[in-house]
Amino acid sequence: MRIELWADPVCGWAYIARRRLTTALADWDGEPVELVWRPFRIDPTAPDPAESARTEEDSFGIARVAAAEGLGPRWGAAWRGDTHDAHRLLAVALETGGPELQDTLAERLLRAHFIEARNLTDRDTLAGLAAEAGLADASSILASDAGETTVREELLRGKAIGVKGSPTFAVGERLLRGAQTPGEILDFLRDSNDAVVLPEEVRRLRHAESLIELNDSLGALVLLRPLLEDFAGDPNVRMLAARAYFGSAQLRRAEELLSELVEANPGDFYARYMLGRTLRRMGRAEEAAPHLALTADMFD
Repeated sequence: MRIELWADPVCGWAYIARRRLTTALADWDGEPVELVWRPFRIDPTAPDPAESARTEEDSFGIARVAAAEGLGPRWGAAWRGDTHDAHRLLAVALETGGPELQDTLAERLLRAHFIEARNLTDRDTLAGLAAEAGLADASSILASDAGETTVREELLRGKAIGVKGSPTFAVGERLLRGAQTPGEILDFLRDSNDAVVLPEEVRRLRHAESLIELNDSLGALVLLRPLLEDFAGDPNVRMLAARAYFGSAQLRRAEELLSELVEANPGDFYARYMLGRTLRRMGRAEEAAPHLALTADMFD
């Protein structure tokens, strides 16, 4: 079973959730489990370079909860900053060393931020932490664009499946939000034991469609890009791309794809409907009219 943990390494509740997962797995009697960390940004406006974190009252009692989980003795962030580079390193760790290396790095980043008051936007600091975790040549990784595409796509995939906060556990597309108790995590895993794992290309298609429905057509196109390269002739891929082009106001591209779909299959009434809408939006009402008249009772 693959458990995905959508989290930010500057999220204290994510640190607690990881500890509670360990406790839950001690009583797990199902199939072997692997944990994969996925990116979520709790503070998208955080600066880079970092700034000193404001000292605030612990209104949620997180320090006490952390202490109960064995995290400390010191607890608290000293810096507020952009975690994009940290997420890139986690992505590369997974690609090069697998879930175990990635989890080791995630633990090291969390400890550095909350226990050691380290600055996770500083690339020298990140490279040192990565080396301690076993990820070699992190300085070169950070100086390149390694992990950029993966982080961007995974942020979009999280949005598509309904991830709205850190931490969120996912098995397939079943979600458990927040740092729940070990018992609740264990129940979630047992309830998810039959989760269907879809092929990667099917997941991309479904997630792209979800993003279109969430009015993120540009994000959908990011997920569709590999499918347009590998399955260029697939009408389902082409239709979804046309919808994304329409939703992002790239109307000429939408028209091109939809015209080809209609020419290849004149009985594809949805393609005709979308072509009519596209032409009308482009100010070509006369050309749009036959397509829209033919499909008016079906989709309007």
